[in-house]
Amino acid sequence: MIERYTLPEIGAVWTEESKYRAWLKVELAVCRARAQLGEIPSDEVEELAEKANFTVERIHEIEAETNHDVIAFVSTVAEYAGDVSRHFHFGLTSSDVLDTAGALQLRDALDLILTEARGLTRLLAEMSLEHRYTVMVGRTHGVHAEPTTLGHKVAVWAFEMERNLDRISHAKEIAAVGKISGAVGTYANVDPKVEALTCEELGLSSSPASTQIVQRDRHAEVLASLAIVASTLEKIALEIRGAQRTEIRELAEPFGRGQKGSSAMPHKKNPILTERLCGMARLMRGYAAVGFENNALWQERDISHSSAERVVLPDATILALYMLRTTGRVLRGLQVHKDRMLQNMNLGGGIVFSGRVLLALVEAGMSRDDAYKIVQGAAMRAWDGEGGFRALLEESTEVRERLGGDLDGLFDPSYALRNLGVVFERVEGLKERLGDA
Repeated sequence: MIERYTLPEIGAVWTEESKYRAWLKVELAVCRARAQLGEIPSDEVEELAEKANFTVERIHEIEAETNHDVIAFVSTVAEYAGDVSRHFHFGLTSSDVLDTAGALQLRDALDLILTEARGLTRLLAEMSLEHRYTVMVGRTHGVHAEPTTLGHKVAVWAFEMERNLDRISHAKEIAAVGKISGAVGTYANVDPKVEALTCEELGLSSSPASTQIVQRDRHAEVLASLAIVASTLEKIALEIRGAQRTEIRELAEPFGRGQKGSSAMPHKKNPILTERLCGMARLMRGYAAVGFENNALWQERDISHSSAERVVLPDATILALYMLRTTGRVLRGLQVHKDRMLQNMNLGGGIVFSGRVLLALVEAGMSRDDAYKIVQGAAMRAWDGEGGFRALLEESTEVRERLGGDLDGLFDPSYALRNLGVVFERVEGLKERLGDA
């Protein structure tokens, strides 16, 4: 991932130095497991742990000749460790180290993502409660529907983020798996107890059965879960982008002092952050597709997944954290224009209350078909600019006979709040489940 979108804490997880440190951690854990089983002297393992080291530059020098990164790593460590290096990488295949160490890196990256995602979920819950009474028009098909509240919109996002937390947590559990089972996973040259002890020390589960590699359905689940997170963030960003349009202007992302929206048009306040999030979600879906492609490999393993994973696992996790952090930034600085929301809701002279009028006429004894024709007729005339919806209804003899002259109760948006309390009670419960995020 380019530096522009790489936050330092997760960028550090995926450096070359961090990768090789994870490899060394796995190799030494294997040696300690073998010593614990009496296969090699404990004092020599201690000496190995003290001497074992590397430089990224030296690994690259050797790899330029061998064209094999694990061999270059093992050779570099041997230069530091001397005679005791004979215990290093004994009975292992490269993927024993790569996959087990990769699980450590992926676990660290997902921990950062989970922390950020919990914070964002809590922020959404707090915003939902803050705006429980912020009435605005609800839209279906992009067209005015009935009144809703901004708090209700945000509640939908909050509960979706809670589901994302569950998905990421499960994906992390599935991916935090190691294997020390040899070239085709048969433990031919390594005791299965070595795998169990190694994974226990590293805080990983042992793969119940593996080929030369840990199976890639695990990584596919991680990438799919992150893509779903990205789609949620895209949903939030798309709502804000749409509401920031000049003719709507109900919401707007933060626009800093000194910020400029256009080189040609000084009046512009463009939703660049939310547009960026929508673009990034496209990348995340692409990464997920690679995860699906990587699962089916030839027999006990080919290497077609490796080159792709070197890109998609770091990039997807780095981008997920950036997207979460940026969404939080947008929401914390979100501009909410309540007056504009009320203006938009009253466009057409109360046309969004057509459903209320329809039900009132039916309750007053009119057939549904007749009531629908009257209400729709007034609504269509209001759409065409022939007058306000409420005024047109008040001119209708049928409406006056059935409902009288006072329609105030039908054009009061507070009815949208009557039963929404149950939703906000659930949001309070969500906050309790999150605790201090």
